[in-house]
Amino acid sequence: MSFLWSLIVGGVIGWLAGLLTGRDIPGGIIGNVIAGFIGAWLGTALFGNWGPTIGGFDIIPALIGSVILILLASFVIRRLHRAA
Repeated sequence: MSFLWSLIVGGVIGWLAGLLTGRDIPGGIIGNVIAGFIGAWLGTALFGNWGPTIGGFDIIPALIGSVILILLASFVIRRLHRAA
């Protein structure tokens, strides 16, 4: 049950980050979960563990990290499309 809860929270974090940035995450639900997990790792590495914790995620650093990840990914994808 804990793993399922982590997947749900990771997906919600990725989805919220996509809403905040106004950019779609490639891959739909799976892309949201991946963005949530990688963003949580990035946010925790940059900002540490603080704020409320749900499903093993520190929500505020995870959300900030996911926003950063989505912005970086969209920048790279845009540059690759221009180069092609």
